[in-house]
This record gives sequence, C-alpha cells and structure tokens, in this order.
Amino acid sequence: MKKYLFLLVLLSTACLIYAQEYEYNYSFFSNSGMPDDYFFSRTDNENGSFLLNRKFRLLVNNRKFHSPGNSLEISYINSKSGDWRAAVYHQPVRGVDQFKPANYFSCWILKSMPDTVSFGLPAVRFMFSDSSLSEKILLPDTKGNIWEQVTVPTAGIKEFNPFNPSNVIAVVFCQPYKENGKFRTIYVDDIEFIQYRNPDAIAEKPILNAARGYWKHVDIDWKLPTDKNIRCIKIYRSEDGINFNAVGIQEPFIPRYSDFTGETNKKYEYKIAFLNYNYMEGPPSVTVSASTRRMSDEELLTMVQEACFRYYWDGAEKVSGLAKENIPGRQNMVATGASGFGIMALLVGTQRKFISRDEAVDRFDQILNFLTRADRFHGAYSHFVNGVTGNVQDFFGPKDNGADLVETSFLFEGLLAAKQFFDRDNPKEASIRNRIQSLWEGVEWDWFKQTPDSKFLYWHWSPDKGWIINHKLIGWNETMVTYLLAIASPTHPVPASMYYSGWANQDSTGQQYRIAWGGTKEGSMYNNGNTYYGYKLDVGVSDGGPLFFTHYSYMGYDPKAITDAYTNYFRNNQKIAQINWKYCAENINHFKGYSDSSWGLSASDGPYHYSADEPVKWRDLGKITPTAALSSFPYTPEESIRALKTFYNKYGSFLWGEYGFRDAFNLSQNWVGPAYMGLNQAPITVMIENYRSGFIWKLFMSNPDVKEGINRLNTESTNQRNNRRSN
Repeated sequence: MKKYLFLLVLLSTACLIYAQEYEYNYSFFSNSGMPDDYFFSRTDNENGSFLLNRKFRLLVNNRKFHSPGNSLEISYINSKSGDWRAAVYHQPVRGVDQFKPANYFSCWILKSMPDTVSFGLPAVRFMFSDSSLSEKILLPDTKGNIWEQVTVPTAGIKEFNPFNPSNVIAVVFCQPYKENGKFRTIYVDDIEFIQYRNPDAIAEKPILNAARGYWKHVDIDWKLPTDKNIRCIKIYRSEDGINFNAVGIQEPFIPRYSDFTGETNKKYEYKIAFLNYNYMEGPPSVTVSASTRRMSDEELLTMVQEACFRYYWDGAEKVSGLAKENIPGRQNMVATGASGFGIMALLVGTQRKFISRDEAVDRFDQILNFLTRADRFHGAYSHFVNGVTGNVQDFFGPKDNGADLVETSFLFEGLLAAKQFFDRDNPKEASIRNRIQSLWEGVEWDWFKQTPDSKFLYWHWSPDKGWIINHKLIGWNETMVTYLLAIASPTHPVPASMYYSGWANQDSTGQQYRIAWGGTKEGSMYNNGNTYYGYKLDVGVSDGGPLFFTHYSYMGYDPKAITDAYTNYFRNNQKIAQINWKYCAENINHFKGYSDSSWGLSASDGPYHYSADEPVKWRDLGKITPTAALSSFPYTPEESIRALKTFYNKYGSFLWGEYGFRDAFNLSQNWVGPAYMGLNQAPITVMIENYRSGFIWKLFMSNPDVKEGINRLNTESTNQRNNRRSN
C-alpha cells in the first residue's frame, strides 16, 4: 500500500511538473516583421540633439543583424543643450505571459565606425508599467565593427523584480552625456532580459528532415530538440551549395521554418544549428535541398490548406492533441472552439493525404481520451482547458471558469463531422464513433435555457458563480450553430421555436442587443432589407458585420441547406462577403493596402488591441485579416483567389510563415501580427475544401441527428411563414 501511494504521489508530481507552462525569454526586440521602421518603438529629440527616425520610430536595417534577419538602427548626435530618447517596447502577445526569471539585461550591439575616432555607447533606462523610469545606466563600451553582447545585472535596477520582468514595458536608449558630437550609428539586436549567461555550447546535433519547394518559398522541417538550454534554431541558406548565409531564426518548440525567397524556379540548400542562451552555435545539421516552381491555382489552394492544417498537426498541444489558442502563446492551454475547427482541418488533411488515415485514427484516439476525462459542466466544456490535466483554465477571468456553450458548439461541429468520417468497420474507428456519440449525448443543451420558460440560450455557466455573465445568445453573429445543435440534440434538445424566440428574437430584448453592438438600428429586427454597395442584405446587423460571422457556424452546417423565414444563408452569407470585398475595394478611409485584390475585415489582433473590424467607416481600423477573404472562398471564389495571390506574391515576405498566413496586417501602421490564431487558421483549410469539394459539409450534414435538427427547424420555419401570411 505504501509503495502504491508513493508511486501515485510520484506520478502526480511528474504530471504537475509537465503541466507547468512554457516560460519565454522576456524580449523587447528579436526581429521586426516589417521593413523600414519598427512599430513598437518611439523616438524623441530636442535642443540640438538628433535621432534619425521615420514617423517617430526607429529604423529597421535588413542588411546588418546579429540574429537574422534585421536589427534596429540608432543614428544620433549628442548636443550639450539637448537630449534624445528611443523607447523599444515589449510586444504583447496573447498567452506569451510566462517568463523566465531575469538576472541580466542583454543586447547585442554593432558600432559603425567610419573613422578611427572611438565613441561610447548610449545609456539605457527601463520604463515600468506605470510609465516611471529607472535611473540612467551607462552601457559598457564595445570595440566596434563586430557584434558584441552587452549585459547589465538586473540586481542594480531599482524596483525591478527578477521574477516578474514583465513589469518593465520598454527599454529606453538615451543620450549618455552632453557634447557637441558627431553623427554616430549603432545597430542593436536581440534586446531581452536573460536568466543567465551560459558559456557552454550546445552539443546536440540537429536532425533536419526535408525541404519542400513551392512557388516563392521553401519549407524545411526538423526533429524537435531535447536540450532545454536551446534558445533558438538558426537557419542557413545557400544558392550555390558552398556559401551559406543566415536567413532566419525559429523558436525551439516549432519544428519547421518557411523561407520566403520571393523567387521562382530556383534551387536552394539549407542547414540549421541550435543556439544556446548566449547565442553560441552547436554543430550544424546535414544539408537538404529543394527548388521553387510555378504553381497552378489548384496547387496554391492545396499549399495554403496544408500550411494552415499544420497548426493543428505538429502545432497541437502535445498531451491532448488539441489546438492552442495561438502560436506563439501558452503551450499547455487548449482552446475548445479552435479545437473543434482544428478537428475539421485534420479531416481535410486526411482526405488530402497530408497525413495517413492511421495517423488520423491515432490522433483522434488521443483527442477523445482527453475529452473524456476533461472538465465538463452539464456536458459542456469551458473556453480554455489545461491540455495536460484536463482542468478548466479561466484565462479570461474568474467568471469564465465553467461551461462555454458557444465554444462547445464549435467543438461538436468538428466532432460530429469526425463521427461520419470514421465509418470503417474496425474496433478503432468504432470506438471513435461511440465516444463522440457519448460526449454529444451528454451535453445538456436544455440546461442552458437558465429557466424552463426562457426564450434564450445562455453563453456561460459557472459552477460557483452560476449565470453571473448572463449573456443571452441573440443573432446575427457567430452563434447560430449553438441553436442548431441544441435543436438537433437527441437527448437534451430545445424546441425549434427557440430559434425564433432566441436567435432571431424580434422583441425589445433582441433589438436593444443588436443596436448595442452594431451601433445602428439597421438589422435590429434581425431581418435587414437594406442595400449596401449594391448588395441587398436580408439578414444582419448594419452591413453584416465582421466576416467570421459567415464562417464559424457554416464550416459544418452547409448554409445552402439552411433556409428560415427570412433568407437562405448561403445567399445571405455571399452578400455579406461581397459587401466586405466591395467596401475594401472602394477604400473610403484611404488605408494603405486595401484594394479589390487585398481585402477582408474580421476579428483578429491589431497593432494596438484585438478588434472585430467591419466594413463600416468608423469600425474599420485599417487592418486586413487574411482568414476573412480566404475562408470566404465558397461565397466569393474569384475575389478570394485574387486575395490569396496578393497576400502571397506581394506580401509573402512578411505575411507567409510556418502555419500559412499570419493573423493580420496593417500597412498604414507598418504592422504585421506576430502570431497565428487557432480560430482563424482552420476556417481557411475547411472553407477552401468546402469550396473545392463540399467535403466537410457533406460529412456533417450526413449525420442523422443533424438531419433531424434541420427537419425540426424547417417545420418551425414553415409555421412561422404561415403565421406571417395569416397576420
């Protein structure tokens, strides 16, 4: 018995250690995603001192760098009566919120010395979250003409907490002393807080698997390293097989790199090396080679589908096999809705032979083992789950610590499609089907009415706070799928009449809800009837809203098969996509980058904050989200393929990466998102496939419970039409 208890404690301890969240280095600059100037910097100079800038931002230099592919250029003149400052801000990324303790401030500096006169380095100050500044710290001098690491012990920085470096929001380079000086230039790279200075080189040799050439980029992938002292992976490219140049770096938890060369019909060779936290290189890998080539439109679609699919394959959380919220981000946290979308992307990947059916079976066995033991609340899952322990994570706050019915709906949109896909007569696939059916039958959709006579379903429920969020589900938005699944449930259904009393509610509750988020009375009665940019819209608030409304509920549900008392939803979604395209083509705000071939407003991160942009002048922030146009392929195939080619050919150097197109970009602000989003990558893969073959639509709509739910809705819609005629 004692031995059993000892093993149990040992196992629990190991699980807790494994469940600890990944700790990032707290970095202020590694690379700028955009050329010309660095968005996360601000400059200032006065009284004769000078600091070279572009729109009050530091310049980005793409020719000189410590780690590829760019650095920050600080060119300045010190004056006796003046001062200059250059703040480099930490770039916040959702979920990149666990950091290594910091014993040193570190940066790498190259002094440009056009003559023999030596000069000292700038000073630095640290800006804290309350905007206060530390005292000036003079940086130790360097020799010049070579990259050198400059470090400052954090123990000497007042108010600095080495266990919480995120209290520092910026490093401020500034004039160190008064002089009538000359024009000076330094280049600064890899600005970060580090835990220690490690003199030991990495002994582990990288295992580089393969390279694959596409139109204007090459993908390489490798075996994930095991040494925890690896800071990053350095990628080298050669055009002649002899001379290799460093072209990029990669995080140690990502096993691939996408090298956008911008050239077609050209052969390249690659090798990689592991770097420690002091940027010392270990032994290089063997070399691999690939050639770029022209591609047809069909090949381009497959290329984009496969790249986005990888987010849910090798980018998945390792224990559960499910999707992370974003990459980079929290590595142990599973996003329930993104996982449902990712499940559909895995099915597409299997159908397209990106992976084998046996590999898919193994992954779904892993997924269902996890979902069976993960926290559920009246059968529904939370928004976020710890992928190791299965426990709910209240990432959005303590009120969000229980059931999320909408995220659960997105999850089951994927699971019910998977149940239809795994139809073979063998024990493994039968087990997948049976476990999905058991989870599906366990969701108490009717519980989320809150009261027996409720007109509405409710979004959240907390085990200790009850209905405290109290968010009624009212359309038009992304939540139609929740009502459709609740009506379709074989065990805990809601009456089909709730579609009209709740989702399509037309009383004062529904009207005020739509006016509040839409900022207009147009569409407040659910049906709209107005014409926008030449397209008459049957249903939707204002001009239809952000484009994810036309994607999330219709990845599994075929909108052609959904016709209620107001419209057919394929036609309605198509008009919303056409409005979005035409708005961007006309570009009434004159934002840089908008055109009839570069368009798409939806929900994504932005330069300053997350926003759900719409084709409305005051709700358009200049941010294009690639998933908006690319997930609209079924509705706007010609407009979407033009957008795909523009995103890739014109903007691929900063927009294309390991998991397809990055989440968003804003050319007016010279900003591109650093992350890929779980809710935005899968719709691209799935909706392109629905355009090409209808594959996921056919699977999902063949589910008997889904069919019965549609029949119930159709009967209710007929009654609604008859009642209107009689009135």
